[in-house]
Amino acid sequence: MLCCGLVPVTAAASREPVDLVYPYLDSANSRWFFFSSAARPFGMVSLFPDTDIEGEWGSGYRYHSKQIKGFNHIHEWQLAGLSVMPLSSTQKLEQLKTDYYSDFSHNGERVQPGFHQLKLDRYQIEVALTATSRVGFHQYTYAANQPQQVLFQLGGVMGPSRLGHAHANLQGDDAVVGYITNQGTERRTKPVKVYFYARFNQKVKQLDAWRGNMLFHNVSGVDGDDAGVVVTLTGSSQPTLLKVGISYVSVDNARLNADTELPHWDFAKVQQEARQEWNNALSRIAISGGTEQQQRRFYTDLWHSLQGRRAVSDVNGQYTDLSGTEAVIRQLPLDAAGKPKFNHHNSDSFWGAQWTIATLWPLAYPQIAADMGNSLLQYAKDGGFIPRGPSGGQDTLVMTGAPTTPFLVSNYQKGLYKNQQYFDIQAAYQAMKHNHSIEGVMARAGYEHYSSTGGGMQYYLQQGYIPYPLPETESNYGSHRRGSGQTLEYAFQDHALAQLATALGKVEDAKLYSKRAQNYRNQFDSQTGYMRPRTIDGSWQTPFDPHEYENGFVEANPAQATWFVPHDIKGLAELMGGKDKLITRLDQDFKTAQKQGFTSGTAHAQETHEEYRRSPINYGNQPSMQTAFIFSAAGAPWLTQYWSRQIVDTVYSHLSPDRGYNGDEDQGLMGSLSVLMKIGLFQLSGGVEADPVYQLGSPLFDEVRIQLDPAFYPGKEFKIKTLNNGKNRPYISEIRLNGKTLQRSFLYHSEIINGGELVLKMSDQPNKNRTQ
Repeated sequence: MLCCGLVPVTAAASREPVDLVYPYLDSANSRWFFFSSAARPFGMVSLFPDTDIEGEWGSGYRYHSKQIKGFNHIHEWQLAGLSVMPLSSTQKLEQLKTDYYSDFSHNGERVQPGFHQLKLDRYQIEVALTATSRVGFHQYTYAANQPQQVLFQLGGVMGPSRLGHAHANLQGDDAVVGYITNQGTERRTKPVKVYFYARFNQKVKQLDAWRGNMLFHNVSGVDGDDAGVVVTLTGSSQPTLLKVGISYVSVDNARLNADTELPHWDFAKVQQEARQEWNNALSRIAISGGTEQQQRRFYTDLWHSLQGRRAVSDVNGQYTDLSGTEAVIRQLPLDAAGKPKFNHHNSDSFWGAQWTIATLWPLAYPQIAADMGNSLLQYAKDGGFIPRGPSGGQDTLVMTGAPTTPFLVSNYQKGLYKNQQYFDIQAAYQAMKHNHSIEGVMARAGYEHYSSTGGGMQYYLQQGYIPYPLPETESNYGSHRRGSGQTLEYAFQDHALAQLATALGKVEDAKLYSKRAQNYRNQFDSQTGYMRPRTIDGSWQTPFDPHEYENGFVEANPAQATWFVPHDIKGLAELMGGKDKLITRLDQDFKTAQKQGFTSGTAHAQETHEEYRRSPINYGNQPSMQTAFIFSAAGAPWLTQYWSRQIVDTVYSHLSPDRGYNGDEDQGLMGSLSVLMKIGLFQLSGGVEADPVYQLGSPLFDEVRIQLDPAFYPGKEFKIKTLNNGKNRPYISEIRLNGKTLQRSFLYHSEIINGGELVLKMSDQPNKNRTQ
C-alpha cells in the first residue's frame, strides 16, 4: 500500500533507465556493501535493511533471509553504522535490547535506486527509506494507537566491524546525537568514529538506554561499550519522520550535513530527487534494441558501476585523516564560492580497475574519475603515499601492488586534469614513483601494515622476479604473498608509470620503468608454456600444477595468470612461439572454460572449491577480465567478438537474486566490465597510452549513445550503431567511423571524445581479413 506522499512507478515512466534497474541482482550472495537502495551515487549514506549482520561476507541485505535486524546508514568497505530499528513493543527494556528483530516479506516490498519500502510484520510498521548524499531519511507508519519507538543499536557486530565505545544523548526535545566506534580490523587497523545527528518530526517522550548488562530508564543519554537506546515518541505525528545526518568528523558536522542537504521534512520530494539523480546518471548511456531483460540487466550493471567508494568528507569539505598516529581534522580545497572542489572518498582496491572503472568512468563520467583521482592525491599529501584501499581516513592496503597507478595515468592521458589547476600532476607523479619503490606500497603484500617485505620488492628490483614462496626471513604478516602474480602486476604497473614519465618528459625514468615492465618474461617457463613460480635461487617450482589455485598467483591459478601481460601481447606471443600459437592456445582455453560457464562457480565463495578452481579462464574475478580481448591485440579480432559475446550471454545475463556476477563484484568493477562488454568497448592496456586505445568487442544492442561531458570533451555524443545484430550474429563484418570505412578493430580516445557515429555491420560469419 502506498501512502504518505510516496512516488509510484507509473506506466509512462516505466521505460526510464532508473526503472529498469533490478536491485535484487545477486543479493542472495551479498556481502556487506554489495546491495544498495536508499543512497545517492557515491554518497556517504547507503541506507538499507540488514537481514544478516555477522561478518563482512554473507551480511547486509541477503535476499533469502526473512528477518530484519536493523537499518544501517553505512555499508562500506570495512565500515558500518548507525543502525536504527522502529519498534512498537510493550516488552521490558531488558528483553527488548536483545529481542527486537522482525520478520518481513518481499510481497509488498519495493526497491529502487534511492528508495526502499517494506513492512515489519512483528510490529505492523510500514517503513520507507530514501537519502541525500549524507543524510538518511526514514518514514515510519505505525499501526493506530500503538506505541511509537525507535531503537538505536550502538554496539555489537555490524558486518565488517565490531562496534566499541559509543555515546548518545538527547539534544533538545526532538533529536538524538552521538557517535559509534568501528573498532580496528585486520584490514583497517585503527578505530573509526561515525558521528550522527538524528532528528524526529515530533518530540521525544522518553529515552531508555543500556550499557552492557546495566539498564537506564528515562535518562538523557548513555556512554560506553555494548550500548544502545530506545526512544519513545509522543506519537503526535503520522507518519513519523526521522532524518539522520552522518559525519566522520563531529556531531556538529553531522548536523551541518543534515541541515544543509535536508532542511525540510518533505519525504516525497527527497525520494523524487534521489530517483532523478540516479536517472540522470544512468541516462549518460542510452541503449535501444535487445530484449527487455538485456536492457534491465544493462542498467543494473551500470547502477552497480556507480556504487561504493563513498564520500567521507562533509558538505564543508572537512574530513578525518587517520594516516598518522592521531586523528587530524583536515580541509579539502574550496572554490571561489566556498564549496569543496571535490569529495574525499573511501575505496575498496583498484585491483583490476584498469579494465573496468578506469575505462567506463572517464568515458561516461569523467568528473567522477577526476574527483576520485583528486581524492587519491589528497591521501598522498596527508599520508605520504597513494593508498590501495582507504577506509575511514586510513589505508587498508587491500590486495597487492600499486593498482591506482594505471587509473591515474589513464585519467591524465585522457585529459581529465587539463582544466583543473588543483590537481598537481608533478606531485602525483612523485607519489606514484614512491609507490613503485622499496619504501612504497608495492613493497607490501595485502593488508601488510607493519612491515614492507611481504611484497617481495627487493627481489623484483634485484632479480627481476619475486620468489614463491618468499624466504622465511621475510615477513609472514599480511595476505596475498604470491610472488609470481605480484611480478606480473608490478610489470604492468611499471609500464603504466613509464607512459606517464614519457608524457612528462622524464626520459630516464621512462627507460627505467619500461625495462622493469619486461620483468614478466622472468616468470614465463618455455618448457611448460606457463607463467610458473620460481624459487629464490632461480629454479622453477617442482612439481608444478598450472591449474592449482593460488599457486604463486593472487586469486588465480597459473593457467589464468599466464595471460596477465596486457601491455605486451606481442612479447607474450613471442614467448609462446608466435601469434598463431598464442591464438590457438587461448581459443582452446576458452573452449575448456565454456564447459563450466567461464567462471569458477556461480559465487565468489565457490572459487576455491576443487570442482571449480581449475578452469583456465574465470570471468568471476579480476585476473581474467581481459582475456577475451587478447585475441584482438594478437591479430584475431573475430575471436574477441565471438568469445566476448559468449561471456556476456553466459556470465552477465541473469536477472535474479541468486545469479549476477558469478563471483566477486568489488564496488563496481564487475558491473563496469559487464557494461563495457555490452557496448563493445574495452581497453586491454588500461588506457595508459598517449592516445588511449579501445578494442572493439561485440555490442549487444542496436544502438548505444554515450553522452559526452562538455566540461571535458569537445564532442556532444558518441553513437555506436549495429546493423543486422542478433543472438547468433556476434561478428563484425564492416566498420565505419563517421562514414569512413576502418580497416582496424580499435578506436582511439581522441576519435571518441570528438563525437560522431560508429557503424558496425554484424554477421554470423567471422571476417578474418581484418587482423588488427
